[in-house]
Order: sequence, then C-alpha cells, then structure tokens
Amino acid sequence: MKHSLEWVTSTRRLLHQIPELGFDLFKTSEYVRSIMESLGYSVESVARTGWIAFKQGELNEVIAFRADMDALPVNETTNVEFASEHPGKMHACGHDGHMTMLLGLAKRLAKQQTKYSVVFIFQPAEEGPGGANIIVNSKLFSSFNIKAIFGIHLYPGLPEGIFGLCEGPMMAKNGEFDLTIRGISAHGAQPHLGTDAVLAQASLIQGFHSIVSRNLNPLDSAVITVGTIKGGEARNIIAQSVSISGTIRAFDEDVYVMLKNRMNSMIAGCETSYGVTIESSIRDYYPPVVNDRKLVQLARTVISENEQTDIQPLMISEDFSFYQQVVPGCFVLLGTKNEDKGYVSPLHSSNFNFDEAVLLKGIDFFENILKNFGA
Repeated sequence: MKHSLEWVTSTRRLLHQIPELGFDLFKTSEYVRSIMESLGYSVESVARTGWIAFKQGELNEVIAFRADMDALPVNETTNVEFASEHPGKMHACGHDGHMTMLLGLAKRLAKQQTKYSVVFIFQPAEEGPGGANIIVNSKLFSSFNIKAIFGIHLYPGLPEGIFGLCEGPMMAKNGEFDLTIRGISAHGAQPHLGTDAVLAQASLIQGFHSIVSRNLNPLDSAVITVGTIKGGEARNIIAQSVSISGTIRAFDEDVYVMLKNRMNSMIAGCETSYGVTIESSIRDYYPPVVNDRKLVQLARTVISENEQTDIQPLMISEDFSFYQQVVPGCFVLLGTKNEDKGYVSPLHSSNFNFDEAVLLKGIDFFENILKNFGA
C-alpha cells in the first residue's frame, strides 16, 4: 500500500506543531500510540515516553527500525502555518520527519505478510541525555531476536532525495567538559597580591587546542571546542573564578581517551604553574556511529545509483550508536536541501524546514531493506 503525499504531509505537520523535549514527550507519545494502535499494532512503553511495536513475520528473526521523537529548545522562525505551538521548542532536527517515516512504514506493512519479523522503535531523548541507551538496556529490547537495525536522519547538507552512505565510522563519539578555575581576588593595580584565574584559563585553553595539532596523529580526526567562558567581577579586579565549558569528539575510542588524558594532564599542570585550583568534569556521552559494512552494501542495492552518494564521516554525534553496540546497524542520511524552495537552513536552525515528499523516499527505503534483507 503506497502512501499519498497528503497523508505524509499532514502527519509530519501535526507532529511539527507539538514539539517536546527530552523524555517529556507526552503529546507526541500519545499521537504516535494512537496511530500505531489504529493500524492494529500493540505497543509497549519504553524509556518513559517511547514505544516499541512488534510485527510477526514468517521468521522469528527481527529487523528493527528506529525513529527519534524529541525536539530542540529553539524558537521557530519559519513563519509557516504549521509552526510550533510551543514557544521555545521546535523540531529543528527533523525528528518530526523521522517519526512520520516510521509511522509510514508501519502503515504500509500493517496488511502485509513479511518474511522477517519487524520491531518499530519510537525513541525519546536523542538530543540528550540519550534515550537509546535506556532502550538498549531494557528487557524489552533484549527480548527480541534482532539481527539488524536501521535508521534515517534528514540532512540539509545533501540535495533533496539523495541518500548519504558511509561504511564504518560515520559519526563521532562525543563528550562534554566543565571546568571552574579558582584563584585569589585582588585589586587590578596590585596583581601580585592575587592569583589570576583569567590568566590560568587563557593558558589552559591554548593548551587544549594544542592537543589536536601536536598530540594527535595527523591521519586521525578529533575536535576540542571551548564554547563558553564566564568569570571575573570587574575590569579592575583580579578574577578569582572563571568557568569554561566545551565538547570533545573523535571517531576512535583510543583517540578519545588520549584527548581526555592530555586534558587532565594539562589541568594538573595549570594548577601547579599558576597556583590555582581547578574543579573539572569530563562526561562521556554517545559512542561513535559505526555502520556495519554489509548492511551499507545492502542499502546500496535498494537505492538507485543516481539517488545515493558516499559521504565523509561527520563530527556530529547520534545515540543510534548505542543500538550498534549490541546489534549490527546502518544509519543513513536523506538529503533535504532544495535551493529553489528555500530549504537550505542547517540542522538545529530556527529556519530548518523541508518538503514532505522526501519522506516517501525514506519509507520506500525502509520497506525495500526489509524485502531484500538476507538476499
């Protein structure tokens, strides 16, 4: 059963109007549940506001498909008639489209007999703190004989309707750090009476940025970014406290560990060199997205040659990676860029938007994966 553009458009736009954050997806969750049950599926609750639905096939071997559900804390500026009804919240990363594609697959398969059994995963909290990890650790997920899992992310960095494929490492492992540097306050005209936290943070940030350029093998890739600096009391006071925060990313686990170890060494050295104390926290978030090569090769066979392209790995992160730690997985990008229609804004932009017709290609991709799996 093929879907009309009208069904896909109306579904996506309704979801777009009710964006919610993290695990607090009450309206979104209820809407997804209502559609799935109207199609004849039984759904089971997971990760507070997520759902898992199961379709029995001829085989007990299961192919899983996942869609993330949460929005971002962004004030929408698209001025479309179906804009967010909740100020400060927006589906600026395409998750409304992801849900629509998975609901579309469920609708298409509802009356079909399939060779493989199917699990539909509607997951909260991809934008943080990682709903996939909770689902993976649930008894519900492990109760299925899942052989592979597939996911799609809409991506304005590719032309509309073009699939981006990548074998092996595709997205980075990421972490976040927060540091507070504490010195001793004094008059700005008498710096010798204090211990300058601003001077210490300047040295520390410079040291952090030298890690990638001087400690990392030039053939490897990594990023250390300091995003915020907050501190000081007044222009004529030696600052007694400065806080900084940022992110670290790498495709390789060993490289990621090296970054953390060098940062911790520099923090200890800064304390000694500048006479400050530093409270530090480096938190690991998502593992790297590493696509199973055989599953990517399968994906190539179900997409026409003129609608696929190989992409370079991206330093962005995705908690789809947690699924890939327990079952083989394939994550693909689906392009939404269309300059003629004005769909050029990047992910997480307050102007991000796309033509719903592209979602039909995503539904076709999922269905063709299921039909050709194991061939």
